[in-house]
Amino acid sequence: MSATKTKAPSVTTPSYWSDACAHLTQHDRVMKRLIPRFGSACLESRGDAFMTLARSIVGQQISVKAAQSVWNKFEALPKRMTPDYVLKLKVDAMRGAGLSARKVEYLVDLALHFDSGRIHVEQWHDMDDEAIIAELVAIRGIGRWTAEMFLMFHLLRPDVLPLDDAGLIKGISVNYFSGEPVSRSEAREVAEGWAPWRSVATWYMWRSLEPTPVAY
Repeated sequence: MSATKTKAPSVTTPSYWSDACAHLTQHDRVMKRLIPRFGSACLESRGDAFMTLARSIVGQQISVKAAQSVWNKFEALPKRMTPDYVLKLKVDAMRGAGLSARKVEYLVDLALHFDSGRIHVEQWHDMDDEAIIAELVAIRGIGRWTAEMFLMFHLLRPDVLPLDDAGLIKGISVNYFSGEPVSRSEAREVAEGWAPWRSVATWYMWRSLEPTPVAY
C-alpha cells in the first residue's frame, strides 16, 4: 500500500447503544433473543461524511458482500478518498473497479457537491432527520434510502427506520413472520415497538441475516 494513502478514519460508536439494547430487550421478544447473540458489537461511524455517502452509493441494490468487494477496488484508486481526488479519477478506472456507469456518475456528482461547498456539512449535526434527508436527496443518485443510511452510519441518529431497505424487510419477515412476505405497513407496525431506537433494531435485523456487520 502506498504511503500516500489516507489514514483510516477513527471509528466511533453510539453512546446510547447500551440503553437502546436494554430497552429493546425489555420490550420486544425477538430482540430479547437476538441482541445477546452479537455481544458488544454495534453500529459504527467512520466520521467521514463523503466516504459514508460514497459507500452508500456503491452499496445500492447489491449485497453486503458484493458492495464490500467493489468498495475495496474503488478505494484503492485515488491517493486519498476525498472529493478532489475522486474527481481526478478516470471513468474507465472506476468502471474497472466494478462500478456501473450510473454509479460512476453519482459518485462524481457527490464529489462535486462536496468540493464546491453546495451542501451544509457543518450544520448537519444541528438539523433534524427530515431536513438532512431533504438536502441529501437533492444530490444526484442519493435517494431516501441512501440518506437514511447516512443518518444511521455517519450521524448515528438513533431512530431511523429505512422501510425501503430489503434487508430490514427480510429481517422482519424471518424474525417476526416465520419467513412470510411482509408489507411496508406491517413492517412499520412491528417497528413501532422499537421506538425510539429503530436504528438499533434495524441493525440487529441486518445482523440476523448477515454475520458480517453492516458498515458504510
